Amino acid sequence: MPTTDRSKAEALFFQGIGHMQKGEKGDAEACFVNAIGLQADFAEAHTNLAMLLSLRNEDAAAELHYLNSISFNPNYPQTYLNLGAHLAKQKRFIEAEAAYRAAIKLDANSPDAWSNLGVLYACMKREEDAENCYLTALSIDENHAKARFNLSYIQLRQGRFEEGWQSLEARDWYAPLARQLQMPRWKGEPLAGKSLLICFEAGLGDVIQFCRYAEVLKEQGARNITLLCHPPLKALLETLAGVDSIISFDEALPSSGWDFWTPLLSIPNFCKTRLDSVPARIPYLHANPDVIEKWKPLLPGDGFRVGLVWRGSVHFENDADRSLPSLSLLAPLWSVKNITFISLQKGAGENEIPADGLPLIHIGHELSDFADTAAVIACLDLVISVDTAVAHLAGAMGKACWVLLPDYKTDWRWLKERTDSPWYPKVMRLFRQPATGEWAPVISEVASALRELMQQA
Repeated sequence: MPTTDRSKAEALFFQGIGHMQKGEKGDAEACFVNAIGLQADFAEAHTNLAMLLSLRNEDAAAELHYLNSISFNPNYPQTYLNLGAHLAKQKRFIEAEAAYRAAIKLDANSPDAWSNLGVLYACMKREEDAENCYLTALSIDENHAKARFNLSYIQLRQGRFEEGWQSLEARDWYAPLARQLQMPRWKGEPLAGKSLLICFEAGLGDVIQFCRYAEVLKEQGARNITLLCHPPLKALLETLAGVDSIISFDEALPSSGWDFWTPLLSIPNFCKTRLDSVPARIPYLHANPDVIEKWKPLLPGDGFRVGLVWRGSVHFENDADRSLPSLSLLAPLWSVKNITFISLQKGAGENEIPADGLPLIHIGHELSDFADTAAVIACLDLVISVDTAVAHLAGAMGKACWVLLPDYKTDWRWLKERTDSPWYPKVMRLFRQPATGEWAPVISEVASALRELMQQA
């Protein structure tokens, strides 16, 4: 190949890297494609192009470019690392393990490779192997944040809260907010007479679950507490004890005015929450009586009323596993007599509800925020939901709630094998898949439990 073509290919490659760093994926992809056109054996360009294709879920094309890259340069660890992640995303665990092991063979001192292998083992429920991988990564680099964060999943899932909360501190998704705030971050200092800004993080369900700590901190002497939250939660959280003011993140946020700020999920660490000391005074969230009156006419006045949620947000990384593939999977529930089902489904999944033919009242599309959802839940007897914010809301309100949990990457907060939750004692019941993707046995168990409940009633 002429030197000029090689130089042009390299220039395009580095131009593509620049586009990737700016988030300009389309322009980056074009640069890598053109670079490969000039230099077909450009291994690193194949690797980066494959990564972009994988992000776009063009799995076959991505895998082809990963394999091309390896054929041109079998000694580049990053390609095996990326290929492992690509295969793991498709649940091709044995092949993914081989790819990660190949990366480690080339560079045994790569904390990224050990951490990724640990994530794979955690997905395979090989938790001891996963933990050993994370510890190996941390022995190479004690400040490796991803390995420490990934380790927190294992520790918290196993109920090892003392270790788990500390490992969870390795997360940094609140970093942009931290740069905006001028006061110090709370590290567990005495709060007597102090003001505190509690900042949202992660999803709506996380805020609903952990907002209970506002009251805990108020009891520790905090003079004033402000909670920053997602806009759909603002009206609901105004019923929360311990909070003096609520700001949604679409409103102006002062950069100062408090003594401290803290990410919401850091509070359990500094409050030394353990499995036997979860603050679980239920209910801690309530429906507004006026909003309840608005919804009452739209709901049946008598009989047993069950709310349903079968899908979560499509933006959640594990949504394909935690959501039901179809409303039709709930068909066994329709045969349970003397029950009126209320659909609380909003967004994804709404289009699955037929105009007639199901014993299902659909009001999800009319819910404007979680204050509305809370008002409807207050009028129900039971909520049946996949792992979503609605399940947390029902639990926080003290409403009976049955949660349908996936086998694959079950969230740590539901712990292992339990059918109850220390976060929502006496009101929440957990139904777990026996194996990945197997929802039919779960729905059958729920239908049997419903029949038993109705017989008792």
